[in-house]
Amino acid sequence: MRATTMHTTMGRLAARAAGLLAALLASVAQAATPGIAGAAFDLVAAPGFVSQPDGASIYAWGYGCNTAPASAAFVPAAIGGASCVAGQMQLPGPTLIVTEGQTVTVRLRNGLPPAAGNTSILFPGMDVTATGGAPGLLTQEATQTAPVTYSFVARNPGTHSYYSGTQGDLQIEMGLYGALIVLPSTSTNSAACANPSMRTAQSQNRGSGPTSDFRLGDPTAPTRAVFDNAKACYDREYLFQFSEMDPRIHQAALEQVAATPTCAKSTGCLVIDTEPYHAVYFLINGRSMPDLADPNYAPMYPRQPYNGNPHMHPGEVVLARIIGQGRMQHPFHEHGNHLRVLARDGNPLLTATNNLAGPLLFTTTTTPGQTIDALFQWTAKGLNWDVYAHATGVTTDPCTPDANGFHSVPTDNNFYEWCDDHTKPLESRPFGSVGSGGPVTLPDPNITALGAWYSGTPYLGPDAAGRSVGPSPIPPFGTIANDPGSEAGFAYMWHSHNEREITTNNIFPGGMMMMMLVDPWVFLIDESK
Repeated sequence: MRATTMHTTMGRLAARAAGLLAALLASVAQAATPGIAGAAFDLVAAPGFVSQPDGASIYAWGYGCNTAPASAAFVPAAIGGASCVAGQMQLPGPTLIVTEGQTVTVRLRNGLPPAAGNTSILFPGMDVTATGGAPGLLTQEATQTAPVTYSFVARNPGTHSYYSGTQGDLQIEMGLYGALIVLPSTSTNSAACANPSMRTAQSQNRGSGPTSDFRLGDPTAPTRAVFDNAKACYDREYLFQFSEMDPRIHQAALEQVAATPTCAKSTGCLVIDTEPYHAVYFLINGRSMPDLADPNYAPMYPRQPYNGNPHMHPGEVVLARIIGQGRMQHPFHEHGNHLRVLARDGNPLLTATNNLAGPLLFTTTTTPGQTIDALFQWTAKGLNWDVYAHATGVTTDPCTPDANGFHSVPTDNNFYEWCDDHTKPLESRPFGSVGSGGPVTLPDPNITALGAWYSGTPYLGPDAAGRSVGPSPIPPFGTIANDPGSEAGFAYMWHSHNEREITTNNIFPGGMMMMMLVDPWVFLIDESK
């Protein structure tokens, strides 16, 4: 094993952050909820090293695949490069995807160093039967020579966690945790969903060809729901696992493991103080910003396969699967709208008449050990200006309100536009061709540094970029990194509201921070990368 590096490389972090600023909106890396589907899983707990954006290589433990799954087991099937290398740990552990009512078996082999002692897995909310291994405080444990098999019937559709039930203060900190997703056993009638035409609209993406459906579950089902409730339907889904690391603990584990090649104790031979606790690495899906924006299964992160870079079209209902995997609570704020909580720990929050009863949250409190299923939607409703840069006498795009006030013609570029704001200008004294009278005054782009994150205009869509160009373009074309004729989306920061948690080893930017992008319907969101 190589010694872990705990120093900070300011130049690398600065360079990566600058690169992200320059390429984010044009990036092909988009998130999804990748994992392994089935009813039987063969896992191993093993050591390895994970990387951080400051150049550190941190010694960690994690669950991985004891034997490599069949290629057909990786879902969504359209995501390229999916892998789970036999005998190799990953952080977090493989996302296990099962179906309600299935009998699930998980075999665990202990591949940790002998000094670590036994290890195990807990599946909160499941009635588990364990065989093999040796008795432990909370469940049967895998020893160095005897694996353990856990069996349970999957219940409570939604998002769940799994993690070590052995010396939790140490083993969970070292990385022994993962996600378990239970899909409902029944398909919801598409006519009952709030937005049955959303997926149809995406499949009709103008000029971009067909797109794959990256939601989990039966690919022949026209709609998906988190659980057996038509009001829990969604169009896209993303998984966010929040955790943190105190490198002092990881360094101590590395040093003591190297000094203790043999150990006969079931509790191990490590003597590591896990308090006082001082985390300096803050992770989402095992990575920190800007690494979160790189693709799923990116080769530069062989043990950190999952990213976080959500994209959506206006009006799409997005399912956020959220898990608190560490020991700290993280107040995560999703800019753009509140999240409607559907369920906690797989338990739907419903009224007696089966209506949604979960709260709207300004920040999602990622409580340790707790999971949240929540819905997010961005529509531009109430902004009081036309986000597409439509102007009276200039645009030919119609906006015919449906019963909910939105333009619901899937083949139109302004599908799901809020019609009350159609043709309302943004600028009160415009530099472009949009009419006057809007709620704000934009600064003169000739004297304003807009930055490389800027999509080309303050409007949504490449066609809007062209309409907003006047005697003094907004901004001067040729000065931005993102081509305004391509994605031209809106970027919203999703980040922890604890300022320290948006740093990497106390250097900003980093940590629990990522970008959510709202893309125009004309732009194909390809989650296969």
